[in-house]
Amino acid sequence: MRVRAMIRKESLQILRDPSSIAIAFIMPLVLLLLFGYGVSLDAKNVRLALVVERPDANSASLTGAFQQSKYFEPKSYRHIRDAEQALVAHEVDGIVWLRNDFSARLLAGGDAVIGVFVNGVDANQARITQGYIGGVWQSWLASYAREHGHELELPVALEPRVWFNAAVRSRNFLVPGLIAVIMTLTGAMLTSMVVAREWERGTMEALMVTPIRIWEITVGKLLPYFILGMGGMLMSVAMALWLFEVPLRGSFLALTAVSALYMLVALGMGLLISTVARNQFVAGQIALVATFLPAFILSGFIFQISSMPEAVQVITHIVPARYFVAMLQTLFMAGDIWPVLLTNSAALLLIMAIVFGLARHKSRKRLD
Repeated sequence: MRVRAMIRKESLQILRDPSSIAIAFIMPLVLLLLFGYGVSLDAKNVRLALVVERPDANSASLTGAFQQSKYFEPKSYRHIRDAEQALVAHEVDGIVWLRNDFSARLLAGGDAVIGVFVNGVDANQARITQGYIGGVWQSWLASYAREHGHELELPVALEPRVWFNAAVRSRNFLVPGLIAVIMTLTGAMLTSMVVAREWERGTMEALMVTPIRIWEITVGKLLPYFILGMGGMLMSVAMALWLFEVPLRGSFLALTAVSALYMLVALGMGLLISTVARNQFVAGQIALVATFLPAFILSGFIFQISSMPEAVQVITHIVPARYFVAMLQTLFMAGDIWPVLLTNSAALLLIMAIVFGLARHKSRKRLD
C-alpha cells in the first residue's frame, strides 16, 4: 500500500509538471528529427571540378560517368589553374584532371593516370570523396576494357561485400545510437531531480517521519519514470522504423529487454546523482556532464572507440552507453547475435548493481 501511494504521488507529480513529459517525449522527438534529417556522415552532392585539356570521345565518356553519379555535382573547367582557384575559394570540393595525353596513354595500353585533388580540411569527407572518385574511375576502366574486347589488367581484383548496412547509410547506425543517448538523458535527467526536488521543497522531511521504508521510496519514485522512459523508447523505435526506415533485424522482445535493462541503469545513475546533490539545478548539471556527454562522445555513437587513444578506450568501459549502443546497432543491423547481447547485458547488470548499491548506501532516513 505504501509503495502504491508513493507511485500515485509521483505519477500525479509527473502530470502536474509538463517538463517531465517534455523530457520523455518532446525532447526525443526533436533530437531524432535533428539527427535523422540534419546529421549525415555520407558524402553526397560533392562539388567536383572536371578539367579536360583535350576533349575527345574517351574523356567525354569518363566525364559522363562522373555526371551520372549521384554522389557528384560536376562542373567543367578548361584549365587546371581555374579549377585550383575554385578549390581554394571553396567553390568545389575536389578536382579530376584529364591531361593532354590521357587518350594517347589509354590507347597505347598505359595506365592513363588521372590527376585527383581533394579538399582535406574535413578528413572524413576527403576520404569518402577520394573513394567515390576511385570507384567511378575503376568502373569506367572496366567498362572501357569490355567495350574493346580485352580484360582489365589489375594486380588485384576487388569484389567488395558490405555486410549489415549494404546501402552504407549513416542514418542506419546514427539513429539506433541516438536512442541510447536519448534514454540516457531521459532516465538520468528525470530521476536526478526527483530526490533533489524533495529536499529543495522541504517535502523530504515529511517523508522521513512516515513509516515508509527507504526502498519503498525508491521504488515508488523510479517506477513511474521507468514507464515514462520506456514510452519514450517505444516512440523513438517507431520513428526509427517507420520515419527513417532503419531496419530492425533482431527481435523486438530482445530490444525491449535490453532497453529496460539500460533504462534501469540510467535511472540508477540519476538516483545516485539526486541523493548526492540536493539542488535541482546542480543535479541537472551533473547529470548532463556525467551521463549525457560520455554517452554522446565515448559510447561509439559517432566516434569509433577503436580509433580513440588507448587511455580513452579504457575509460569507455565505465560508460554504460557503450554497451547499450553496441547492442542497439547489433539488433538493428545484424539481428539477435546472442554473444554480443549477453556479454554487454552482463556488463550493464554489473554497473546497475554498483550504481544502485551506491545509491542505497547514500540514501538514509535522516536529515544529515
